[in-house]
Amino acid sequence: MPDLSQETLRSAFSAQSLFEDKSWQLSPQAWPLTPAQVAELEQIGAACLEFHQALETLYFRSVAGKNLLRNKPLLAPWVADYLDRGKPAALIAHARHAQNRGLFPTVLRPDLLLTADGFALTEFDSVPGGIGLTAFLNKLYGGDTDPAVLGAGGAMAENFHQSLAGLRPGIRNPLIAILVSDEAATYRPEMQWLSEQLQRLGRRVFCMRPEDVFPLGGELFFDVEGTPEKIDIIYRFFELFDWANVRIAAEIMEAWASGAVAIAPPMRHFQEEKLAMALFHHHLLAEFWAETLSARSRKLLQSLIPQSWVMDPAPLPPGAVLDGPRIGGRMLNDWRELAGASQKERDLIIKISGFHETAWGARSVILGSDCSREEWQQGVEQALALAPTNLHLLQEYRKPMRVTHAVYDQPKDGAPAAAVAKAGRLRLCPYYFVVGGTARLSGALATFCPPDKKIIHGMVDAALLPCRVLSLT
Repeated sequence: MPDLSQETLRSAFSAQSLFEDKSWQLSPQAWPLTPAQVAELEQIGAACLEFHQALETLYFRSVAGKNLLRNKPLLAPWVADYLDRGKPAALIAHARHAQNRGLFPTVLRPDLLLTADGFALTEFDSVPGGIGLTAFLNKLYGGDTDPAVLGAGGAMAENFHQSLAGLRPGIRNPLIAILVSDEAATYRPEMQWLSEQLQRLGRRVFCMRPEDVFPLGGELFFDVEGTPEKIDIIYRFFELFDWANVRIAAEIMEAWASGAVAIAPPMRHFQEEKLAMALFHHHLLAEFWAETLSARSRKLLQSLIPQSWVMDPAPLPPGAVLDGPRIGGRMLNDWRELAGASQKERDLIIKISGFHETAWGARSVILGSDCSREEWQQGVEQALALAPTNLHLLQEYRKPMRVTHAVYDQPKDGAPAAAVAKAGRLRLCPYYFVVGGTARLSGALATFCPPDKKIIHGMVDAALLPCRVLSLT
């Protein structure tokens, strides 16, 4: 497909708001991926699903006090303590309910940074934004037929629908309600666009606020032009910490318990904690992951997930050391010793694990090498102070490499906008929809930021792009 003009792009975005009060840079071209990179993305999707399955096994064996290994004793009650910490008892009970066993997020989206050594996986996102935006960009840059654009031809919207419809296989065309809370209202326009695209295909998918739902006879309904329509599946577009603010929460739970409605992603807190990455690297659990994951997925995840640690301030006996990084060539005995790290040693990130209003959108992220010693010390102290209810993750920072891509630049003299090759850094967010037990790669959102941005996320200085596959010829 030829380059898109700035006028074409501006016209397309002005005709369809996809994010509330958000804007970004424009580019004439989708982000290029090599066939080898796409093949790796396919493997990453399979590994992410396998990781979630292993995490469920780990959590429930920890809860039950069962042995983690086949032929060697290993108990880890502390795993469940970490994952349950700060969660309401009702949510924990719901997550452990037999009705939820074997259920995983229907949408998987790892955040990948492109580094000189390949991809680095910094987060597993089970309630990701950008689904509608990426589907829109796929259509804008690839039309309906361009096979080079990853997810073109409506594959993203269709696979999203199939991943949800599979929760109620006995219903031919289930009614799916995408519930977007006020906390996540910024993303409502893109989910509205996505639901409208599916409606044009005859799918019964509607985007709404939780307060638009009402109970009737033990089931859930919403009003369509004065007629109550029964809801079969709820796609919750909000984080679990926000559940307490959902007015219809009790009624949703009752309908779920009776089997009248399915909920995706399942409301299972242990599937949405960043500290799962630290559990993957924990030396006491190495044999568990070796037994539970396939050799291929384990090797891939070991290369992808930066070294990570749980910042647990529990006191240690004299002479004991923490499972953490070395500072000044020595192992730590207390997390507060991180405050004395040099700037080079502070190439570390602190972020809250989950179940908190700062746990998404890079709100809690502190990069030690990019802040003052005082700010770093404050971040360490805050993480330890919140540990009784909200654990934090310490993670090695893998710096994204510098790459170039064409971005429209508006000359100061008023001349027409020109596409200029600019340097920047890349975050890649592939979207996988779980259909029939398989993670289908259905699109990827590239966030291209200026090179001075250390933490990459959607921002006014970034370009948000779909991806295209480079030809081998």
